[in-house]
Amino acid sequence: MDWGLALLLAGLLGLLQPGCGQSLQVKPLQVEPPEPVVAVALGASRRLTCLLACADRGATVQWRGLDTSLGAVQSDAGRSVLTVRNASLSAAGTRVCVGSCGGRTFQHTVRLLVYAFPDQLTVSPAALVPGDPEVACTAHKVTPVDPNALSFSLLLGDQELEGAQALGPEVEEEEEPQEEEDVLFRVTERWRLPTLATPVLPALYCQATMRLPGLELSHRQAIPASKPAGDRLPAALWASSAVLGLLLLALLTYHLWKRCQHLAEDSAHPPASLRLLPQVSTWAGLRGTDQVGSSPS
Repeated sequence: MDWGLALLLAGLLGLLQPGCGQSLQVKPLQVEPPEPVVAVALGASRRLTCLLACADRGATVQWRGLDTSLGAVQSDAGRSVLTVRNASLSAAGTRVCVGSCGGRTFQHTVRLLVYAFPDQLTVSPAALVPGDPEVACTAHKVTPVDPNALSFSLLLGDQELEGAQALGPEVEEEEEPQEEEDVLFRVTERWRLPTLATPVLPALYCQATMRLPGLELSHRQAIPASKPAGDRLPAALWASSAVLGLLLLALLTYHLWKRCQHLAEDSAHPPASLRLLPQVSTWAGLRGTDQVGSSPS
């Protein structure tokens, strides 16, 4: 019992020795973002910040790269910031933050993942017609193309189309890149369509999804159904009727305009017989005056 008590006292005295309490105050490296894998879009920028708190403010922190271009690094006491600008595929790789304080060393590893996933989906056929056996959907200028990262779905509304059979993705390089350009891919997924019981084809959607650590993006492209000829006929008849109606309206307007023009000309230039009427009336009135004046004689 006495021996155990002596050991306990010795341990407490050791903890109270100068410098030991300071070592307990050292915290591990704090990295923002904290995830071990950080995704950044091709051409975008990303900042990684590493911090180390040290009681005597003597901490040193520095980002280091392993077999890859490191990027721009700014470091001061207890802090180091790594900035990757205009990320290219060659910027992908491992970064290590190394910090030291009071003779102790800490490390934190981050893997930078560069991806490309623009909203550039194309579908084939452009419109479904009855009897089409397959549809295809292509995502252009993408990377990575691992099936765990890039996947496709054929949707009816917001649900996957039941009975559609995926035939497997086809991966091809995009057109040959220019010097210093990154190599990107186009990935095509095809589905064999089930027999649809409805006489009217539904509108389908192709959805491509990119899933990376801490990131999930989706793009969607419609595959509209082509309307039957019977549905297109009323629209054609309506268009022709509208054109015919406009022609008739123009003809009626022309005739009304000509009629109004003739009436205007007639009021401005009356016939000769009508132009003589005022003169005859005046002469008749004068004669009547002469006869009245000469009657006493």
